[in-house]
Amino acid sequence: MRVGGFRRTKPRLSVVVPVYNVAEYVADSLDSVLRQPLREISGIEVVVVDDGSTDGSAEIVKGITAKDPRVTLITQPNSGVSIARHAGIEAATGDLLTFVDPDDILPRDAWTPMLRSLRRTGSDFAVGSAERVTVEDGEERRYVTPLMRRNHTRTRLRCRIEDAPLMLADVFVWNKIFRRSFWTDNAITFPQRTRYQDQVALTQAFLAAKKFDVLTDVVYDWRVRTDRSSATQKRAQIANLVERVNTKRQTLDLVAESGSEVLMRTLRAEILPIDMWEHFRASVDPTTEDPDRYWSLLREAVLELWYDAGVPFEETTVPRGQRLMAWLVSQDRRDDLADLIAMIDEQGPAKAIGAFAVDEDLPVGL
Repeated sequence: MRVGGFRRTKPRLSVVVPVYNVAEYVADSLDSVLRQPLREISGIEVVVVDDGSTDGSAEIVKGITAKDPRVTLITQPNSGVSIARHAGIEAATGDLLTFVDPDDILPRDAWTPMLRSLRRTGSDFAVGSAERVTVEDGEERRYVTPLMRRNHTRTRLRCRIEDAPLMLADVFVWNKIFRRSFWTDNAITFPQRTRYQDQVALTQAFLAAKKFDVLTDVVYDWRVRTDRSSATQKRAQIANLVERVNTKRQTLDLVAESGSEVLMRTLRAEILPIDMWEHFRASVDPTTEDPDRYWSLLREAVLELWYDAGVPFEETTVPRGQRLMAWLVSQDRRDDLADLIAMIDEQGPAKAIGAFAVDEDLPVGL
C-alpha cells in the first residue's frame, strides 16, 4: 500500500555529491548533509564521487567515510561534473534522489518540507527556494535572485510546467528532491563538458513531469566563492560563452519538441536573456580572451537566439539597460556598448540610458 506515492515504510534518500578540488569546503558541506533531520525518511546514503581531485579532497572524504558508514566514496579520473553525477546516480539505491554541490551548505532542515510535500501529493519531484550567500569583509549576506523569488512566492502543488512556465528558469539541480524512478525512467541526462549542465537536465525534468510541487521554503544555501574560482564566475573566457550559448540552444530544442508556444515565448522572453548581461559586459572588457572573436560569437548568438527567431531583445523582460546593451550588440556598435557600460558604472543606469534615448535609431521598447 502507498501513502501519497510512498510505501507504508519510509523512503530512503540518496544524496549525490560530485567533488573536484574543494578541500576548503567539502567537510563543512558534508557535515551539513549528515546533520539533516531524518523524520520523514528511513535513512540516507551519501554517494560522493571524486572527479580526480589533486588538492586532497578525496582524502578528506575518506576520513569522513571512516567515521560515518552512510557516506560512500567513488573515485574516477577527471571527467567533468556531469559524468561524476551520472556515476553517483548509477550507484544510488534510494527511493528518492537529491544533489548537493560540495562548496555549498544545506540549511538546518532542508529536506523536510520537500519530503512532506511528496508524501502528500505523490508528485515526481519537489522544488524549494534557495538563497545566495556571500561573505564581504567578514559579514555574511544573503539574497534571493529575482526569478527565484517570483517562482517561490506561493506554494503550488501538483503543477505541470504548462501551469507554471516560468519554472523553466529554476535550472538548479540541488534545490529539489526527485523520485529516483522518475529520473531514471525518463533518462534525464547532464550534458558533458559544460559549465551549464543543469539547465538542460532540469528542462528535461520539468517537461517530463506529470506533476511537481513548488514550495516557498528555503532549502539550499548557494555559496558564492570570494576567490571567483567557481566555473560560472569566469565569464570572460570564450569557452564559457560558447558553452552557455550551446546550453541555450539545447534548451530551446527541448522546449520546441513540446510544441508549446507559451513555453517557447516564456523561454526566449523571460528566461534565456537573464544572464546575457554578464557577457555583454565581458565583450568590452580589455581583459577578455580574444576580444574580437568574443564579440563576433556574442553578436552571432544574440542575432540567432532572439532577433532571427522573431523575439527582439527589446521585447524581453530583463531591465531596460540590458535590453539596450543587447540592441547595441545586434547593431555591431561595440564602442557605444563600452560607453554605455562605463556611463552606467559612473552615473547609474537611469542617466546612462537617458543619454542614449536621443538616438533616433532606437527601436520601440528602448
